[in-house]
Amino acid sequence: MPAGQTGFDDVTFDLISVQYHSLKAGHDYGQYVRDAENAGQDDIAAFFREVMEQDSARATRAHELLVQLGGTDNTSPQ
Repeated sequence: MPAGQTGFDDVTFDLISVQYHSLKAGHDYGQYVRDAENAGQDDIAAFFREVMEQDSARATRAHELLVQLGGTDNTSPQ
């Protein structure tokens, strides 16, 4: 999506998109973990936890890069 349509340059838009989708996926994976646990599938629940951690790290890294581009750091994950 060109900068003219969003007001953001492509790189900023791309980082925001990666951050958003990583956070959204991480939220969804919580349900997947519960589903696997409820089904007694501990290995699968552990897999979903791993994926959730990877997306959390990805979202954090995208945030760091956005700050590096000149954003503010007042919305850091707690």
